[in-house]
Amino acid sequence: MQIHENFPLKAYNTFSIDAKAKFFNSFSFVDELEEKLKIYSDDPIFILGGGSNILFTKDYDGAILKNEIKGIELQHEDADHVYVKVGAGENWHQFVLHCIDHNWAGIENLSLIPGNVGASPIQNIGAYGVELDDVFWSLEAFHLSERKVHTFTATDCEFGYRDSVFKNRYKNEFAILSVTFQLKKKPIYHIGYGAITEELEKMGVKDLNIKAVSQAVINIRSSKLPDPQKIANAGSFFKNPEVATEKYEALKLQFPNIIAYPLAKGSVKLAAGWMIEQCGWKGYRKGDAGCHAKQALVLVNYGNATGKEIYDLSEEILQSVKNKFDVVLEREVNII
Repeated sequence: MQIHENFPLKAYNTFSIDAKAKFFNSFSFVDELEEKLKIYSDDPIFILGGGSNILFTKDYDGAILKNEIKGIELQHEDADHVYVKVGAGENWHQFVLHCIDHNWAGIENLSLIPGNVGASPIQNIGAYGVELDDVFWSLEAFHLSERKVHTFTATDCEFGYRDSVFKNRYKNEFAILSVTFQLKKKPIYHIGYGAITEELEKMGVKDLNIKAVSQAVINIRSSKLPDPQKIANAGSFFKNPEVATEKYEALKLQFPNIIAYPLAKGSVKLAAGWMIEQCGWKGYRKGDAGCHAKQALVLVNYGNATGKEIYDLSEEILQSVKNKFDVVLEREVNII
């Protein structure tokens, strides 16, 4: 088996950061993962998926193991649902398209989200009124130090907004092996969020279907967000913060045009992109690190920015939003 040392990571992260890993390898089966963990037992381990939610601010002094577990399998079905088990190394968007081809509904609003299936429950990905936990059934994960496979239910995962137990208590302790989804045979459409209805009208859709919803989402995302193949980025860099209603009311008095969404639990979600834009960052560029011209939530690498330069820019943005709005933004991207 070939061992890759001092391995360049530029092609393995969508920010296109030119960092290196002390060791690099991949695995396609759990047995292979166990074997690699024995080889690198003296080094820190980082499990890499699609590299779309990560910022390397320095070289990684350990072993990066790329998850390449594949497979999409219809496990069983009942009157209303299909249960589909997917390897963690499958590309997320390709899986969404696979579901649409098979008329399995529930994740069409999550079209064109970059990354692999294994990251979806870690991040509890979401877009246009749908979150991963709406369709999640279970997952299998391998504990890196116990060397055991565990099964997690939705309750075990402790899903929150762009959050799960794997980002907190179990951070870097598990490798996700597979995720099982509960998808609907009969769609329930979520088209009230964002500009989906407007886009469907523009497309001339008369009979609503999941393929049309997916295409509408693809059109909207493509118009707003930079393609990582053309401008290196990791999608939304910051979470939309949640604040108490009282805090929101006070902010609205000061900033009448503030964009916000009421939440079921009584708090309010603020639009981080709007606040960043109000602080003057949209379209800002310093060297090759910048804030995207169409979406202020997205930080970009225009060429040869270092991870530290992008991180430092994010720090300046956080500070300016805190100064202007007294709201602390949180990074969505995993910082290494």
